[in-house]
Amino acid sequence: MKKTDFHYDLPAELIAQTPLPERSASRLLCVPPAPEPLADQHVRDLPQWLQPGDLLVFNDTRVIPARLLGTKSSGGRVEILIERLLPGNEARAQIGASKSPKPGGRIALDAGGEVEVLGRDGEFYLLRFHVDDPLESWLLRAGRLPLPPYIQREPDADDAERYQTVFARAVGAVAAPTAGLHFDEALLQALRERGVQFGHVTLHVGAGTFQPMRVDDVREHRMHSEWLNVGAELVEQARRTRAAGGRIIAVGTTVVRALESAMHDGALLPFAGETRIFIFPGYRIRSVDALLTNFHLPESTLLMLVSAFAGRERVFAAYAHAVRERYRFFSYGDAMLLFPETSK
Repeated sequence: MKKTDFHYDLPAELIAQTPLPERSASRLLCVPPAPEPLADQHVRDLPQWLQPGDLLVFNDTRVIPARLLGTKSSGGRVEILIERLLPGNEARAQIGASKSPKPGGRIALDAGGEVEVLGRDGEFYLLRFHVDDPLESWLLRAGRLPLPPYIQREPDADDAERYQTVFARAVGAVAAPTAGLHFDEALLQALRERGVQFGHVTLHVGAGTFQPMRVDDVREHRMHSEWLNVGAELVEQARRTRAAGGRIIAVGTTVVRALESAMHDGALLPFAGETRIFIFPGYRIRSVDALLTNFHLPESTLLMLVSAFAGRERVFAAYAHAVRERYRFFSYGDAMLLFPETSK
């Protein structure tokens, strides 16, 4: 299986650069199992596709303003993207610079204070921040929101609100769980009135989510590590839902990765820790019965995950339809509701 098996052509103008004024106004492509036809809907129509007793599972991670600019002692400019906060005002981060900084080097931050380079951790740097507050609280006032690299503009005041889900609470992500961006209070209320239940997991989306696959053979790819928490309350909600005949619907690929990481011998169990789970065709997803997700980059691990869930041919037919119908793609784009290739 090659990464080129997951390539598709996408006109650049279909990459959404800004969010719509209303979260739930995004389009929703519903993809039932073949041979049922695709259905062009809007996210606000989601309640009619769900049933009383279904459980929607959201990722409640909150994006930190993880992008910083600075200057090395040599005068060279540096861009820092924090990947993970660590104890003691330390962090793991990507650094963009004309020349890689060496251990012991110092970077003066535009926002004040400085960074000490401690060393390397694979593709990331280990940094210690010398700033006047705990790093998390300092970033909230000094950092910049790290919009994805395919959004060709600087973040503005609206992004501070729109690049967070309305249920974000666990601080730690450097990228939004974008399927959740479509939900507003009006839609959540409509789902409650429909009898749909809500549950939450946490998976802190890391900067590695934007890194391209660097091997041709999919099976040789090594996923980046991300921290997650699937709590006992969510596990019990899922158990009760399935026992009552309801379905579990993941809001986003991060929820699928979290739940599948918490599966043990076919059962969902509480789990907190790191995951490097890589889901691609041939892997059978057992934890969810439907998936709400945005459209993903060509040759990306996320496109491989949705292909594992709904079948590659079905997914690529849906993507071709979305391109023809001028759907908006990626983080600020439209969504699709996928059902599995075969019934479980």
